Amino acid sequence: MSVAAIGALYAGATLTAMLAGIPIAFALGAVALVFMLAFMPGASLDTVAQNVYEEMASITLLSIPLFILKGAAIGRSKAGQDLYSAMHAWMHRIPGGLGIANVFACALFAAMAGSSPATCSAIGSAGIPEMRKRGYSPGFAAGIIAAGGTLGILLPPSITMILYAVAAEQSLGRLFLAGIGPGLLLVGLFAAWSVYRFRHEYGVAKAAYAAGGPASPILAEDRYSMGERFSTLPRVLPFVVLLTGVMVALYGGYATPSETAGLGGLLALALIALIYGVWRTKDVGPILTATLRESTMLMLIIGMSLLYAYVMSYLHISQSAAAAIVAMQLSPWLLLVTILALVIALGFFLPPVSIILMTAPIILPPLKAAGFDLVWFGVVMTITMEMGLIHPPVGLNIFVIKNIAPDIPLSDIIWGTLPFVILMAVAILVLCLVPGIAMWLPDTLLPTTR
Repeated sequence: MSVAAIGALYAGATLTAMLAGIPIAFALGAVALVFMLAFMPGASLDTVAQNVYEEMASITLLSIPLFILKGAAIGRSKAGQDLYSAMHAWMHRIPGGLGIANVFACALFAAMAGSSPATCSAIGSAGIPEMRKRGYSPGFAAGIIAAGGTLGILLPPSITMILYAVAAEQSLGRLFLAGIGPGLLLVGLFAAWSVYRFRHEYGVAKAAYAAGGPASPILAEDRYSMGERFSTLPRVLPFVVLLTGVMVALYGGYATPSETAGLGGLLALALIALIYGVWRTKDVGPILTATLRESTMLMLIIGMSLLYAYVMSYLHISQSAAAAIVAMQLSPWLLLVTILALVIALGFFLPPVSIILMTAPIILPPLKAAGFDLVWFGVVMTITMEMGLIHPPVGLNIFVIKNIAPDIPLSDIIWGTLPFVILMAVAILVLCLVPGIAMWLPDTLLPTTR
């Protein structure tokens, strides 16, 4: 049987397993094992455990459960609510300041926790009820939190970027650093949309009131004294110091990513013990349980995805697919658009973890041959995968929002997130035009064939 036929069968079997509702890790593992039995030597099954272990025996992957511990510690405390309250107190005088406060709170919390669902849950549980109470439409409020939560896979420490660094064999420190500029770009775009949307809803409410209708809460003005503003800082500053300290340790060369993750986890546990009194066994137990559960689930997906990629490589499926893409002789930018379209399509069914590990062997060689910097592409690919977190049918953040605000119709949440999907596409376009935003070294990032 030809490699093309085996590849088609491999893709078809994977899609069938996914549509059957089998959990991703078991679907990928089962497909890999079936094709090992059918097309590889019988002795290969004896080395499955060894192959998975060798693929996962990476010091970089060790940082994943440690960053998850850090995120779980912060997410299980009231840090998200305190961070949101502080942002609102300082930004309430800006038109749409409540929405902007939620965007900034999401960005800072994402940088501390490194998790999109945790960010949505922590900030959204306080932010969505408050925005709705102040007259924001349910879809608008849900969209802000869902989109703000996606920053968790772009701003360091990002578990998605850790996996990309392993798959692409790139420097994790460079990837983390490259994500900061685009992350700030997205924060700015999200904040600008919040202001625009607020002005629209404010104008509609004002016109309705002028016509004799009831006064909407969105027309009310909040006032905070300087004392009230400064009173919000003591609980927030320690976490900002934690974030700064972790970044200095990593980028200053004082610690490796894994050591930084361990340091961040321990400091987060210490801070929630000192500030929120979370130190008893009944308080710490759920944090450790959540860390073990999420780490086990994620590492199982990673292990099975690596086994899936190993089988694909052994059967020369990935090499043949990469060679076929190169043989098409697409222009660099058309190649990039085609690959990003593939990533968007996969985002309808798969989480970022699986997309990276399954596609890296196929898409990275043609991109490298076209002259694209793989660190820059890692940032662009991450933003593209962010779209998958807020568009159906998978849209993990959409369902997190639905869980914390069950009375908001799912259709309202989806329509509320669509403008942010467009803004992410705009951010990708800006990065293509001004690649230095990601790396601050523009000449090294553009295709050599320009």
